[in-house]
Amino acid sequence: MNYEHIFDHLNIVPEPFAVCELNGPCNLGLGQDAATVLHYVLSGEGVLALKSCPDIPIKPGTLILVPALQAHTLRSSGGRNDPVPDCKPAELQLQHLLKSSHADGEEGQLIALCAHVRVGLRGAENVVDLIRSPLVENICENNPLHATLRALLHEISAPTTGSRAMIQALLTQCMIEILRRRLTEDDSGLRWMAALRDPQVWNALRAMLDAPGDPHTVDSLAERVGMSRSTFANRFSAAYGSGPIDLLRDLRLRKAAVLLRDTDTPVKRIAHLVGFSSRTAFSRLFEQRIGESPQQFRKTQKEKLR
Repeated sequence: MNYEHIFDHLNIVPEPFAVCELNGPCNLGLGQDAATVLHYVLSGEGVLALKSCPDIPIKPGTLILVPALQAHTLRSSGGRNDPVPDCKPAELQLQHLLKSSHADGEEGQLIALCAHVRVGLRGAENVVDLIRSPLVENICENNPLHATLRALLHEISAPTTGSRAMIQALLTQCMIEILRRRLTEDDSGLRWMAALRDPQVWNALRAMLDAPGDPHTVDSLAERVGMSRSTFANRFSAAYGSGPIDLLRDLRLRKAAVLLRDTDTPVKRIAHLVGFSSRTAFSRLFEQRIGESPQQFRKTQKEKLR
């Protein structure tokens, strides 16, 4: 399938928030984030570990898009590598997440730039939330995009006027690269894009993305797009890979996670806003799926932003 028309309508907004620096062989736990996170490895080698899949090897030029609410850990092998300039994340208003093995300093250094990512498509917000498994791309040295690695290192080590905007522009290039390469390889993580071949399924997807808190049901979504219930359910599952209510539940939890992270809205009100009839039902499902109560998740997320 030719996806060119899709990229014409994409609105990609990466928001860099941290530089992770691991000195020597050590681990840096990054927990669960309410947003989808892009990691771009600038130096060093190791793995990115997630519970949902095998460890992902990383090296300079590795791009990894981690879905929202997936806890993950950066692990540095500590192998020696070419020296890189000292980063100055504070001057870019970025967090500096530092971990060290407390050795004699001769081991290698792993550095990764981290950004939250929002992707809009044809008026629908945050279609990146449809990605369920990590997307990985390794940018080799003969790839033109490899120059972005050096450019990003330069902007982080010698920030000046416009550096933050330049970093966002370079990360946007990275996002386009990872999406088009994974589409070319027919990556299952982008299976939802097949829904664009079916305008009626896409209209249902868009309704859930734009307003996950609305009282959607299979019947109401089928009626919205002019199908029978059974036809809609079958076509949705064929295009997306799961049923509409499973997706809706995930979208509601991700929306709730963002509200818990970014606002002080009471948990009861958030439960109502994302479509739950009671705080109890919301809290029970949230803790079951996320591993923390809404209150504890909010506390953890706000501590990470300090």
